[in-house]
Amino acid sequence: MLPRVYPIVDTASLERIEMDPADFAEALLEGGARILQFRHKGDYTRAAWDSASRIAGLCANAQAGFIVNDRADVALMLDAGVHVGQQDLRPADARSVLGPARWIGYSTHNEAQLLAGGGEPVHYLAFGPVFETRSKEQPDPTVGIAALARLRTLTSKPLVAIGGITLETAAEVLAAGADSVAIIGGFVPATPDRADVRERMEEWLRATKL
Repeated sequence: MLPRVYPIVDTASLERIEMDPADFAEALLEGGARILQFRHKGDYTRAAWDSASRIAGLCANAQAGFIVNDRADVALMLDAGVHVGQQDLRPADARSVLGPARWIGYSTHNEAQLLAGGGEPVHYLAFGPVFETRSKEQPDPTVGIAALARLRTLTSKPLVAIGGITLETAAEVLAAGADSVAIIGGFVPATPDRADVRERMEEWLRATKL
């Protein structure tokens, strides 16, 4: 079962405030996170691998789910799940790498992709961006709350809403049919402050307690 709040540890966002990804992840887990995704869009340098490995260990100790963005090979080495997008490894190919049990998530951005995603061997589908987002250089068109509510009926798979979701809109997004909200910027503080990150996680849990 997907937790209502799905935090994404985005290394690019954390680099801008000079915060260690593992410290950030640990603060989220201390605040009550039950799943984390490691999102690293650059090359997998030794530093990136070390961060992913440390976070995998933290999640295992906290009995929280751990998902690696894009890279099924890295996920396999870390005994993690993987989240793939429309331009990444096909879900069926990712499944052949990870086996039957590990979680796979799949990004969708419109009605056709959501319908097709329902037939893929994945544990959940992500759908968005619901609102405008700054986490991607070339984001897909926003879908909005009304489309989310209308298209939710097209799949029985758990649905993670993503894109520009705030504390003020999270409850509305969940009420529209999403099972979970994926958040990047809403957890990133202005300065590398672990206490701030932990408090943000606690605030998100309160905001999504329907």
